[in-house]
Amino acid sequence: MGGTAVALVPITGADVPEVAAYLNRALNPRLSPDQWARAMVPTWSVDAPNHGFHLRDEGEVVGVALAFYADRTVAGRTRRVCNLGAWCVDEAYQAQGLRLLRALLGQRDHHFTDLSPSGNVVALNERLKFRHLDTTTALVPNFAVPSRGVRVVTDPDQIAGRLVGKQRRIFDDHRGAAAARHVVLDVGGRSLYVIHRKDRRKGLPVFASLLHVSEPELLPRAWPRLSSHLLRQGALVTLVEERVAGWTPPGARVLARPRPKMFRGDDLVAEDVDYLYSELTCVAW
Repeated sequence: MGGTAVALVPITGADVPEVAAYLNRALNPRLSPDQWARAMVPTWSVDAPNHGFHLRDEGEVVGVALAFYADRTVAGRTRRVCNLGAWCVDEAYQAQGLRLLRALLGQRDHHFTDLSPSGNVVALNERLKFRHLDTTTALVPNFAVPSRGVRVVTDPDQIAGRLVGKQRRIFDDHRGAAAARHVVLDVGGRSLYVIHRKDRRKGLPVFASLLHVSEPELLPRAWPRLSSHLLRQGALVTLVEERVAGWTPPGARVLARPRPKMFRGDDLVAEDVDYLYSELTCVAW
């Protein structure tokens, strides 16, 4: 076990059901195999080379590293970005785990993001020339408070009708993404489009994280209404990253140790990196 006979192969569409069953068993049983399978296949259009890589020993899946690909604008050019997703290897095959990461990073002409590294992965990424994003994060309690002049729109068809251009494309691309939750706030006749996700901290699924804010300058006015909406969605608190929101709500507590997010690419800079087209929108862990 764990020897040279272990095969390293791309995850193809045909492999998705087996890989999904493995992730349910080995990584996160809160997601059913069907939910994992749905999460692995992006909702946006992309000519992806694979869904990541996996290890097989005598035909059995023993390790997985997921990947989410998208064509994004970097330095004014369209470039392929690979977001590194769930990475899990059976204990008996831990020595083989780095092969998965090398296979992903060995793909030429790609930029890379890792938006949920944990534990020893952060130090490993640093050695592999990943850089850190500034993830300054405020923890904000949500309250149900009166808010005049701001209306919440959650119906998908109505949201689609209110968005144009880039924001409409983002909505269309993420409309079916399992972890992405969409809301438009009508602020004085202007549409503020927010994508958020439900997050879990210390086993408690009571957190919302903002992933996308279309017009950050509108957020201060819309915040009381958005906070009330998120509370009704079951989020007692919201995690607000300054780089996403451009603003820190009142009553916030800035986290001493926010969760890291990292990126790698010769001409990729922090301003080019957002949290769309990634594991954060696809995997509702």
